[in-house]
Amino acid sequence: SPKMMENKVFLSFAFYSTILILKMYVVAIITGQVRLRKKHLGMGSLDRRNERKQGTPVGRNNLILLFRAHHNDMENIFPFLFLGAIYSLLDPSPTVARIHFLIFCVGRIIHTIAYLLQLRAPTRSVAYSVAQLPCFSMALQILLATTPYW
Repeated sequence: SPKMMENKVFLSFAFYSTILILKMYVVAIITGQVRLRKKHLGMGSLDRRNERKQGTPVGRNNLILLFRAHHNDMENIFPFLFLGAIYSLLDPSPTVARIHFLIFCVGRIIHTIAYLLQLRAPTRSVAYSVAQLPCFSMALQILLATTPYW
């Protein structure tokens, strides 16, 4: 709607959210490709008893990494989608909001890269922690704005 297009914060949120969702699709597509190549049909095929029949431990470990990266995305990106949408309605500074969204997005992308390439510690945990900061900030601002209505 035209009203939504006036909300620069919401448009920025929509941009970064779409980037993150596309990133999740990329991880899902990679997971599907690895599953097909290694003939793993699902998490059940990853248990050690099936390892000899199903593929190499390396293939198994890669799949587990991909599943964990995807699961971690869902645990973190879905709350961001809620928080960012509500935060966008609070009429924050567009610049401050964009910084919140950018930090989260870059943190999650680095987290995924660190996860999948198994980069040395503490790359992944730092990326995770940095990405949490804007979420806590948005959550706090939402709570402060809505406290009078509880």
